[in-house]
Formats: sequence, structure tokens, C-alpha cells
Amino acid sequence: MDREELLSATPEDSGAKKQESPLVSLEKDLAFYADAIKEVAVEIMVEGISAHPIFIAHQHEVSIGEMILNKEELNTDWTIQASTLEEFVEKGIIGKEKKEPFLKVYKKPEDFMCVFVIVPEGANFIYYPYNKGGR
Repeated sequence: MDREELLSATPEDSGAKKQESPLVSLEKDLAFYADAIKEVAVEIMVEGISAHPIFIAHQHEVSIGEMILNKEELNTDWTIQASTLEEFVEKGIIGKEKKEPFLKVYKKPEDFMCVFVIVPEGANFIYYPYNKGGR
């Protein structure tokens, strides 16, 4: 599955250039969402769904995971969906041969959210600490 299959729409402002990197607004939203995301991560692990939760941050429509935080409802810039390593492998986003190398760099999910960030230029994984800013 490639990026085009994941994205079924483009951002509303695809023609306009924003004055700051979208990652600035992403960091603000992740800080705002941290408690809710951690709660979902713990739930995914406790219920035995996966030991490796992955969250998708996007400003489009994506066809992976379950929406947990809607930017429209929360008046934020990013929507967050919850997924798992298993779904990423199943959908071919992480190749079966890349699963072990991915697990070697996967940070402790009790301390960091694993976020798959999708922007028009591409997508990448980041790890964001739940307690950034001394919470």
C-alpha cells in the first residue's frame, strides 16, 4: 500500500503556503492530546490488542486505524487515529522484513507515543514523550 492509497483527500489549503511548518502545530496538538492518547495506548496494551500502539496524525482522510481525536470537533489542526504495529504490517506500510528493525527502535509505549505523521510531502514515524513540558 502506498501513500496515495492511504490518502483519499488532500488538505483544504493545498494551494496556500502556510507561514510555519505543519510540525509546529503538530507539536502543539500532541501536547494538548497527550493524556487522551496515553489513555488509548494503555487501553490497547491492557486489552491485549497490541503491545505496540501506533497513532496516525493527519490533516486528510486516511484508511487505517480508528479515529480517536477529530480536529473538526476539537478545533485543532490534526486528527489522530489509533492503530497497531500489527495493522501497519498487515496493510504493508511496514514490510514484514522491516518489523524486527522497527521493534528495535520502538520506544517504551508507557513513556512515548509512536506517531505516524502524514503530510503532503510524505510520511514518517516520530516519538513524542507524554510528559513533555514537565507534566
